Amino acid sequence: MSDDTPPQPERLTGAPHPRDTPVLIGQDAAKAAFLDAFNSGKMHHAWMLTGPRGVGKATFAWAIARFLLATPAQDGSDMFGETKPDTLDISPDHPIAKRISAGAEPGVHLVRLGGRGSTESDRIKNFADKKYSAVIRVDEIRELNNFIHMSAADGGRRVVIVDDADLMNPNASNALLKMLEEPPARTYFMLISHQPSGLLPTIRSRCRTLALRTLDAGEVAAAMDQAQVQAANTDALAALSGGSVGGAMRLSLLGGAPLYAELIGILDTLPQMDRPRVLKLAELAAARGGEERRDLMFLLIDLMLSRLARSGALGQPPQPQAAMGEADVLMRLSPTPHHARIWADTAEQISARARHGIAVNLDPAALVLDTFSRMAKAAPR
Repeated sequence: MSDDTPPQPERLTGAPHPRDTPVLIGQDAAKAAFLDAFNSGKMHHAWMLTGPRGVGKATFAWAIARFLLATPAQDGSDMFGETKPDTLDISPDHPIAKRISAGAEPGVHLVRLGGRGSTESDRIKNFADKKYSAVIRVDEIRELNNFIHMSAADGGRRVVIVDDADLMNPNASNALLKMLEEPPARTYFMLISHQPSGLLPTIRSRCRTLALRTLDAGEVAAAMDQAQVQAANTDALAALSGGSVGGAMRLSLLGGAPLYAELIGILDTLPQMDRPRVLKLAELAAARGGEERRDLMFLLIDLMLSRLARSGALGQPPQPQAAMGEADVLMRLSPTPHHARIWADTAEQISARARHGIAVNLDPAALVLDTFSRMAKAAPR
């Protein structure tokens, strides 16, 4: 799909921004838990959305924002026969939804990378021009003061989304903690965290956690269809991404499934390595401007070796298959726990070698050739 929108830190290039995703696919347990809290009148002021990358945490946060700003308060009395909401979904035609999609809703504030700026376009430009910090700084948290004071003045709900909270530096974390300790009335904090153990324990203790799970192949396919990311092999993408729709979209947009199929094809030639095919991959990794492709290649190699080791350890290949004929190849090369240990050690060596090679700018082509040479030596003969 074509996409002329400048890059943003919380948005996968080529896919919609999480705030533009109308329906959160899957995560029924987390959605039900939030609705129960809302309908009971016992809403916590701070929520931590956790789980692997790409399973919908940011989409969930924006769905909650639309819901809280567009849904009347529940007093629990049911005096006038109000029907308690049973879904978080808000129509895309609702004025709140339209303003959020346009980045023009005054009731929601996004804390993220991108640096300070007076407008949304300023922040996007900061990121596009790489004029931003690698962490969320205290300045980004202090910008919440005006927003919080506004919420107290007009009496309406306000939503703060921190995407992602793992990137806060110590000063930013302490500044946010102070706000969580003295929460403003009718202001709700949504903290997105991929690794909550890295956050301050005092921040975690002041948030109610909603843990999002990985998605099955059908849910990954549905989420990709909603995002208009076309892919004919969603089962393979779901397997390769570990149930992460964000990961599946990235793989699809970068051609990850056919690349993995080619890796399996080369693996099937071991221990007699098909050198011409490996050279083609080496040329691809070394192509000008191909850093993202190179990184994807080594990510898939690491995943392939992990699946090899798991096959030998468990005595059966991982399901579903991520490429045609993968199961047979994995079991031929890793039939026993002994072979699984060999592949696990090889994976560790290759991963360390790749990280070092990329860090010191080794020739990517030579790195690819070295990688497959090590796999050929590890393969049973």
